[in-house]
Amino acid sequence: MSMGEAVALLGRVFRGLDGDELAKLAALAVEREFPRGAVVCQEDAVEHSFYVILEGRVEIVKRLGTDEVQLFVRGPGEFFGEMALIENAPRSATVRTLQPCRLLEVDEAVFDRLLKDNPTVALDMMRGLSATIRETDVLTIEELRRKNEELARAYAELKAAQAQIVEKERLERELEIAGEVQRGILPKSLPQMPGLDFAARYLPAREVGGDFYDAFALDEEQVGLIMADVSGKSVHAAIFMAVTRALMLAQASGSCSPRQTLLDVHNLLLRASSADMFVTAFYGVLNARTRELRYARAGHDRPILYRGRTGEMRLLEGEGRFLGMIEGIELEERLVQLWPGDLLVLYSDGLTDALNFAGERYCVKWLMDSVAAHADKPTSQLCDAVFDQVLAFQGQACQFDDMALMVVKVL
Repeated sequence: MSMGEAVALLGRVFRGLDGDELAKLAALAVEREFPRGAVVCQEDAVEHSFYVILEGRVEIVKRLGTDEVQLFVRGPGEFFGEMALIENAPRSATVRTLQPCRLLEVDEAVFDRLLKDNPTVALDMMRGLSATIRETDVLTIEELRRKNEELARAYAELKAAQAQIVEKERLERELEIAGEVQRGILPKSLPQMPGLDFAARYLPAREVGGDFYDAFALDEEQVGLIMADVSGKSVHAAIFMAVTRALMLAQASGSCSPRQTLLDVHNLLLRASSADMFVTAFYGVLNARTRELRYARAGHDRPILYRGRTGEMRLLEGEGRFLGMIEGIELEERLVQLWPGDLLVLYSDGLTDALNFAGERYCVKWLMDSVAAHADKPTSQLCDAVFDQVLAFQGQACQFDDMALMVVKVL
């Protein structure tokens, strides 16, 4: 840049100087070039220069916490760096080039003498400095307001997340309690009765399902067989299951009719509970001497009957609705004759509804095939074999429901 151009540019910055003074200032100033992205002034640094922009643009930025805020953009004919020299303090902001720049650098001694010898220039500088401070304050206050809003939102989100964690912990504890209730009412052992062999296996899901099963002696010859599933996965479901089991045991002791026992339990549940819950159940009474099985189904999965002499397999029929919700249900009682070698397989839908990662379902047919393949084994080994197959099919997929299996073999 020529001397005349420099003088003209400095004249726009320092309007109180005459031509000779501007020429002296231009002669003392040093022209410097900076590439794009260069830091000309560093915040908090002690520096001793004042700059006038000849070409290009710079940004003035300031740290606010961990963020950097752009305060101003300066272009040709504007200046920066005066605040630190006037205050004799470190830089209050960082100045960085937004594009290649040519700057006139005036050192601190020349700047101080300029202000001392030219009060008008000093007054203009102070006015400009005051305006800059006001603008900076406004921008800083606006940035702080924005950060406060972000902080308020973050705090609200944190409270919501904390509430979710508390709720999650409450639900997990509720499910844990429900699981303890459920496991506590399952039979610790199955009855020893001549001519019959019992075995069962149960695998709870991570969430409580509500399955329960039992085999209990009614007298010296008869045994009651229960497989049931309560709707829901909560403490309420576990309590409903415990109440249902207690009612089943109480009503079974006074009636030899499975149909009447289930109907009595149904009516008692309607009277005792207002919860929107129900239970599916299979209940049978097996006579160990005559090998006759009387049973009724209340909406539960149909048990498997395997004929040991012929290898024939079928599902036990019988109509009936679930218990505890709808008035006036109808249940059908049936009788089936069992023979030595026969197997009665009771199960919950957690087995037949097990899913693998491909979304395929372990169906009743596969369960029947597994029973047939292991029918010659002791009942405990048969239960283990069925569960091994179901779990191998399921693989690493999640188990969403309890799995219950009870097998009765006629000897």
